[in-house]
Amino acid sequence: MRWSKEKAWEWYDSRPWLRGCNYMSADCANRVDQWQALGFEERFQTTETELALMQKTGFNTVRLIPEYVVWKEEHDGFMERFDRYLSLCAKYGISCMIVLANDCMPPKNELWKKPFIGEQSVAWGYHGGKKSAQHSSFAGVAPHFYFDDPEECERYFDMVREIVTTYRNDARVCIWDVYNEPGAGRRTEITPPILQRMFDTVRACEPSQPLTSAVWSCEHLLRKSDSNPHKQIEDIIFANSDIISYHYYGEYNTHVRIIKRLKEEGRPIVNTEWLGRIFHNDVFSLFPLFYLEKIGCYNWGFVAGKYQTYEPWDATWSAYERGELEDVDFTKWFHDLYRPGHHPYDPKEIKLIREFCDLADNDHREQTEKRKHISESPAAD
Repeated sequence: MRWSKEKAWEWYDSRPWLRGCNYMSADCANRVDQWQALGFEERFQTTETELALMQKTGFNTVRLIPEYVVWKEEHDGFMERFDRYLSLCAKYGISCMIVLANDCMPPKNELWKKPFIGEQSVAWGYHGGKKSAQHSSFAGVAPHFYFDDPEECERYFDMVREIVTTYRNDARVCIWDVYNEPGAGRRTEITPPILQRMFDTVRACEPSQPLTSAVWSCEHLLRKSDSNPHKQIEDIIFANSDIISYHYYGEYNTHVRIIKRLKEEGRPIVNTEWLGRIFHNDVFSLFPLFYLEKIGCYNWGFVAGKYQTYEPWDATWSAYERGELEDVDFTKWFHDLYRPGHHPYDPKEIKLIREFCDLADNDHREQTEKRKHISESPAAD
């Protein structure tokens, strides 16, 4: 059963303010690299170094996306490596939001390759390290996803059940992100029944952690008409999520309006993707806003590396060249907080992040002491 609003707030208020990033180590070409056996031990050392830097920055959570093909082809090894990942994060005081499905995938066109185990290639100069990625100018057709194949679909749900059942009472996992950007990649009409089944499947595992899926086409959400093509998906999200989550890479004023709309749901709010400097979605304006509103936040990326999310989406370049975009600052990195040598992209960003993380932790300590004092006072009996 979906959590009540009271239970959701009780869970949320019992924790320090959630702040972190969507994470893979800088030496990963993609999520196959993140989880497969080949090269894992070397990348795991990189992960530990970066998690130590993350803790020093003030972050306390990461958002992780498992890779189905690794679970399928290297099942026992994947499960062992996944557990090691959770333990390593916990060592540095970092909890994990786990994403269980994903519509934001490369389009199935002439450049598409089915995910495979083994050496992973990198195309330099492209966001995501691929010439044909979900955010590229080639993304004119829907991506292939495992749910499109009946046999693979059932196996995928086996993976979901195994992961959730194994970690349903594990404090290292803070949130189950049931589905990333459902309906993305021209899958708006395909995804709704699968999204509902995902919620039902995860809920049936009886996890102790909250469930969510992010609203990601937020400009449509703000429209007062029925022209929103994502309405069916958003209705499923709002009807099933224990806490509300969203993605937005746009400018500050619209961001404030989105938060105002999401507050109408009466539940805790978490932004699971943000930081698009080229679109004026920056640390200096948004991180203090998230602190002030106590909105959990996960920016995209941490240390710049093979995945190259400091580069703009390729589709952004194409739209600019067609004259469809003007107010884009290509002099800035898109995502990521640290350079390859672990110097900050902008030291002033990191200074601000640390200051507000300290403020939030002090707030939490004070509130915890206040609740403890109230519960122990004679009037509480």
